[in-house]
Amino acid sequence: MPSTSQQPEDYELLLPSNPDSAEPPKLPMGQEEGFMKAEGRNGDAAARNVALAGALTILTTTWITVLSNNPTAVGWFAFHPLLQTLAIFLFVYGILTLQPTSQPRTKAAGLARHQTAILLIGFPSIFLGTLAVSYNKWLRDANHFTTWHGKFGLLSMIWLFIQIFLGAGSVWFNGAAFGGGAKAKAIWKYHRLSGYVLFLLLLLTVHLGGGWSNWGAKYSPLFIRIIAYTVAPVMLIGGIYTRVRPSKMQFF
Repeated sequence: MPSTSQQPEDYELLLPSNPDSAEPPKLPMGQEEGFMKAEGRNGDAAARNVALAGALTILTTTWITVLSNNPTAVGWFAFHPLLQTLAIFLFVYGILTLQPTSQPRTKAAGLARHQTAILLIGFPSIFLGTLAVSYNKWLRDANHFTTWHGKFGLLSMIWLFIQIFLGAGSVWFNGAAFGGGAKAKAIWKYHRLSGYVLFLLLLLTVHLGGGWSNWGAKYSPLFIRIIAYTVAPVMLIGGIYTRVRPSKMQFF
């Protein structure tokens, strides 16, 4: 998913009070952050809250709908909406936690959270959710990828594999997979841009599956589907893309 290649030029570490000192003055544990200016811009916190509210709406609506309608009756399919929406929530967290970082220490911590949420938990969730619906169709001898939801879902999964390769290859082992140094860093910004585009495709897939599938129409009323799978994705788009800093990708 999206990662940042932001540099620390925007916000500098505050200088020590004694200019002749080689090290900044010591602070009580937990107050070290006082040496760094805030990295967020005006409106970033509000945008984050909007995005989180949208992700939680999708997640809770889907889980309540599935678990309150005899999930065992639909077999392996029940795992599909549960795991996919869990993955979307984790992807959102992974994006938000890395977006505002611009200093070496916060970038490193943000990247660790980003990879934990997306690579270690989010990706396995969405992959297993895809396997669950595919296996359910195989058991019923049903055709695969016959709807736009299914087609976009397949495209999203293929793209996600490429996205993970670009992201991991550009940072693991100092970006050795792409030549390291400046070469790997150049790939990093494409990973970030690709992630933002991929996220739109994922939200479109969620919109089609939750809002217009036979399953969605059967188990939830139209106004609930509109809120959870149309309004909430729009909130996510507004919240996350408001926080994007295109200048940091340095394409021009």
